[in-house]
Amino acid sequence: MTNGTILPTENTSWGFWGTMRERAAAAWPIAFTAIHDATAANAEAVRTFLDSRHGRHFADEVSNHLHAGAGLADAIANASATARGADHEVIDAA
Repeated sequence: MTNGTILPTENTSWGFWGTMRERAAAAWPIAFTAIHDATAANAEAVRTFLDSRHGRHFADEVSNHLHAGAGLADAIANASATARGADHEVIDAA
């Protein structure tokens, strides 16, 4: 992330933050940066995405990778790759 602006969530109950629960504080800046870098969207748009139902679905995908044994950063990278499609490499949890 070039400008380093990671906005705080405005939706602690739902979206990415609410779905990640106890991992939310650690996961938010990693996910925020991953979404920004993948899309080049501005910080407001990234927060809006993560705070929405789409952010909840993204968090579900992160959770799937965590359950498969990936660490948090790799799980987020893998979820981002999955969301972008099969043309991006998924990091193996092994």
